[in-house]
Amino acid sequence: MSEALARAFSLEGFRDYLRLEAGNSANTVDNYLRDLHRLVRYAELVRIADPNVVTPKHLRDFIYSLKDLGLSPATIRRQISAIRTYYGFLLGEGLVQDDPSDRLETPKRWRTLPEVLSVKETEALLGAPGIDERLGWRDRALLELGYGAGLRVSELCGLSLVDLLLGEGLVRVFGKGGKERLVPIGRKVVGAVSVYLNTARAELDRGGAAGRVLLNARGTPLSRIGAWGIVKRAATRAGIKKRVTPHTLRHSFATHLLEGGADLRAVQEMLGHADLSTTQIYTHVDREYLREVHRKFHPRG
Repeated sequence: MSEALARAFSLEGFRDYLRLEAGNSANTVDNYLRDLHRLVRYAELVRIADPNVVTPKHLRDFIYSLKDLGLSPATIRRQISAIRTYYGFLLGEGLVQDDPSDRLETPKRWRTLPEVLSVKETEALLGAPGIDERLGWRDRALLELGYGAGLRVSELCGLSLVDLLLGEGLVRVFGKGGKERLVPIGRKVVGAVSVYLNTARAELDRGGAAGRVLLNARGTPLSRIGAWGIVKRAATRAGIKKRVTPHTLRHSFATHLLEGGADLRAVQEMLGHADLSTTQIYTHVDREYLREVHRKFHPRG
């Protein structure tokens, strides 16, 4: 984060307010400042340079991105509290005219399932990154892996070169609790990743890659919020109106497999779920698809 952006968002003034006027504990001050730094990094990602420009929609998208990144509901509730305190400070100082945080939802009111992409929408998303752009193949490799292997965003960003078994059409994944699984990947995934490894990644790696597959423009491991931004930009470029996140790719992966007739337990294994009941959440398919299956296969359909 640049010093200019920190000044624009009055982070030093907010720190002094927390310490001196609000009388918060050192722990609370540290947590709130960490939360606000996260918000400002997100603002920078979506090209917002002033807290006056932040809208309720920006804040909702930011909070949903934290959910997609795997942060706990307790941490996200604290983040919301920090944002509300921050905008209360800005209003009191006359630095903003409106408070975009006053109707910010808490995690308990969120829907439990993301939207699922159709196959056509998925194809448009995967083809959105421009391969002539410097990071186009990096972005395409991320999208292909996210959808082609159904990876969580943390698994995508944590993927190491030694986990790519491209010759065997497999990727080794370390999921929650360090549990290891092998997930098959198709030829298009293998092709996109291979091109990325031999072009963009080879140029990006200047010694700070730590063996990770996906790198940012500085040549260091891609962060989860960076991955979220890549997916968001690709969805915008593809003209998809639905809200699309890295988890949408995982959900679409599972849903498309199940719609195609895949065995639930096989999908469970590929997703890395310890309990089959967790996988059953991903059997959410639209009613029209179920009606079509019924019409096609039932004797009296």
